[in-house]
Parts: sequence; C-alpha cells; structure tokens
Amino acid sequence: MSQKVRVRFAPSPTGPLHIGGVRTALFNYLFAKKHNGDFIIRIEDTDQTRYVEGAEDYIIEALNWLNIPADEGPVSGGNHGPYRQSERKELYRKYADQLLESGNAYYAFDTSEALDAHRKQHEAEGKTFIYNWHNRLKLNNSLALSEAETKAKLDADEEYVIRFKTPQDETLPLTDMVRGDMKIDTNILDDKVLFKSDGMPTYHLANIVDDHLMEISHVIRGEEWLPSLALHVLLYRAFGWEAPQFAHLPLLMKPVGKGKLSKRDGDKMGFPVFPLEWKTTDGDTFSGYREDGYLPEAVLNMLAFLGWNPGTEQEIFSLEELVSAFELERVHKSGAKFDPEKTKWFQHHYLQEMDEGVLTAQFKTFLKDKGVSPLVDVSIIVPLLKERATFVKDLWEQGSFFFEAPTTYDEKAAGKAFKEGTATILKEVLTILNAIEDFSATTISEKVKGWITGNEIGFGKVMMPLRLALVGEMKGPDVFEIISILGKEEATARVKKAVTFIK
Repeated sequence: MSQKVRVRFAPSPTGPLHIGGVRTALFNYLFAKKHNGDFIIRIEDTDQTRYVEGAEDYIIEALNWLNIPADEGPVSGGNHGPYRQSERKELYRKYADQLLESGNAYYAFDTSEALDAHRKQHEAEGKTFIYNWHNRLKLNNSLALSEAETKAKLDADEEYVIRFKTPQDETLPLTDMVRGDMKIDTNILDDKVLFKSDGMPTYHLANIVDDHLMEISHVIRGEEWLPSLALHVLLYRAFGWEAPQFAHLPLLMKPVGKGKLSKRDGDKMGFPVFPLEWKTTDGDTFSGYREDGYLPEAVLNMLAFLGWNPGTEQEIFSLEELVSAFELERVHKSGAKFDPEKTKWFQHHYLQEMDEGVLTAQFKTFLKDKGVSPLVDVSIIVPLLKERATFVKDLWEQGSFFFEAPTTYDEKAAGKAFKEGTATILKEVLTILNAIEDFSATTISEKVKGWITGNEIGFGKVMMPLRLALVGEMKGPDVFEIISILGKEEATARVKKAVTFIK
C-alpha cells in the first residue's frame, strides 16, 4: 500500500455504542495497526435533533476501556480536525456549490407536500416514486426551470435542497474488500439530497467531504451502508477525487432466531449488548460488559471472531496477536451469530490468566463493596477458588463460606450426609482436630484420613458431613484446605454446630 493507511470510526452520538459498533471500531483499529496506519474517531453529529448528552464521552470511554484508543479524534486532537461534524459545518456549503457549478448537483424547490402528493399518486398506481432521471425534468428544480426562474426563486429566499444528479444509463462497477466486485445500474438510483433546507449537509455529503479532507484510505463500516456505496463512489468521481477502498462488515445476528442483534435481545436473554452500562434520562439502565465483570481482553477476543477468523484453530488472541493476524480478506460476507456463552468461555480463560495479585485486589474491593470483613487471608483463598470462577463475583459464590459461617444446610445434601451415627463421627473428628498442633492442610489430612482408614469407616460417611458442616452445601475446594484456612477455632465451632443440628 503506497498511500498511508488512515481509517476512521464515525459514530453518531445518539445513545450508547452498540456492540456491533464496537466491532466496527475494532476491525478499523486492527487494520490500521497492522499497516502502521492511523485510527481516527470522527463524531457525526450533524443531526442535532437526535443528539444525546453524554453519548460522545461514552463512545470515547468505551474504546479506551477496550484498549483501542484513537490516534486522532475530538479528545486526542490531530492535524485533520475538527473531529466533530457540527464544528465543521462551514466547510460543506462550498463543496455543495462545487457540485452545482460542475453540473453534478441541482437546486430542488419541491415542497414536502408536493413530494408527498407524488408518492401517494404513485402508490395508487402501484408504483414507487423515485426522484431521478425519469421524472426530474417534470419536477420543481433548476434542471426543469430556466436560469432566470431559478435565480428568482433563490433571490426570493424560497426554500430548497441540493440534490445529486445521478448519471443515467450507466453500469457502475463497484469493488468491496469483503464482497468482491459488483455492478449497479445507475438508472435505479435516486437523486439523493446532499444539502438540506436548514443549511446542513446530509450524511452523504459530509461523510465524503470529511473522508477526503481527513485523507481516509480505507472505509471499513457496517453492511447497512452497502446501499449507499454507489452514491459515495459517484460523489468521489463528481469531485474528481480518488475514492478510498471500501469494506462492508457483516451484520451481527441474534443468538437464536433470525434478524439483527438488538438491545432488546440482550435484555430478554440476560447478556449485555453495550460495552459499558448506560443510564437513560428516563431512568432505564442497560447493562454493560464492564459493569457485568467482563475483562476487556475477553470482550475484544469475542468481538474479533464475529465475522472474521484467522484460518487456523487458534481462538485465544491477545490484541497484539489480533493485529498481526487480521486481514480484511478473511472477513465473512454472511451475518455473524452472536454467542453469549462463547463470550463467557473467553472470559473464563482470561480470568484464569489474570495476575493473582490483581485478581485478589479486585476481590478485596468486591468484598469491601459488599460490607464483608475477611476473617482469613484473601490471597490464600483466590488460587483455590479461581479455577471454577468466570467472574470476580463467582469467587464469592464459590467461597462465601470462608467469610460467613453457614446458617443453614442444603436440604438434599443433609438428607444424604446427616445420618444416624454421623454426630458421633463428627465428635471424633473434633477430638482429632483439637489435638493437632501444626494446623496445616497436609497434617489435618494425614490425621483424619489415618483415623478413617484405621477404623475402616467409609470415606463418604466422614467427608460428606464434614464438608456440609463447614460449607453448608456440597461445594468448595479440598476439605482439609478449608479447615486449615478457617483455623482451629472457627473450624471446630462449625463442626460443633453441625453436631448440635444433627442431634
């Protein structure tokens, strides 16, 4: 690639960033870094009616949390700013005028009532109304009017829009890095509005002008923009500019059923569809991956596989490995099915890989927020519990008994474990525990197991009720580890309590 790779992620600040948008940002980031290029954030906020307070900050924070920050953007700055379209609005008029002068655009004075009447008339005749080559000379625009009539309307401040004059009778070749070569008949395209009556550009004009001025080399965006590709290519041609290369990413599909993944799917099926939690002004809260306890590495690894694969069996990729392996040619055309369980699988892996000191610190924060004062050393407990944990909160679910003595016993387990003679067995265990000086798990194990074997008692008759006495249910790490960590006083108190309960 001779030209420097420059890509952009251009979200609208109309609410929280959907996970599909994050995937688009990630693929842009990976492509840029793979080719030593620049990753740019541009905020497309020309539609001020849909602007949502806090949405822009949310977008920036989400990308920073995922460790895919922008090289240039509204916060990081850069040489191609401003990076908010609302701050660039003075720019666009001159480009609209350029298209008018070159004959690639025209003034249209049709009122919305007149256009509505045309639509209704076409519907009545079973046709679809399209404003383009086949009827533009019969409508109220500068192509159908004389120069003097057009000037009179403009001088009288009559409301108008500027429309693109789509070429007639042409087969337009299009190339997409994901979908390959395509052709489109320009006769089926409509003359899109480029400049609105309120003096603001439409998305199409602003987008092309900004991409050109920001020297964007590759436009990597969602499949929903594929229908606009022909217009965008024609606009580049009309300006006499070299078009960037385009790549349209597959849609994210629901985990079950058909259709695109929506925020309602997440609510219904209990998984986040946003990177961070989002609170609406109405008081609704949408869950986020960060607040649900996911690690950014797990979310990134999961997103990378939505519509792309490396062509190998490898599934676990660090960000550096993703940059190295990523190729747009390996992005699929068909929609990518979202799999919440696979996300948990990635999360479990990354939690196991986490530095134990960091994990312990996070668990301590969790306990503090819960108002729990640890009776025991948390750093000893974390390695014992983490294998079964997917989230930090699972450490509590797996090991709450280390911090709080059981107040009840699992009914089903108690029915199996607490039998006639169990109280006597547990009293014997108490005698053994009280006699042990070196209260290490190894010593406790030797003494208790030695006694079980020596007295030819079934292991289940001792170990099941002992675990139940200490934990309250049939879970947790090695019983002798639990006893050692709880310490003699706490462990014997719990066994005594169970004896009383059985009696």
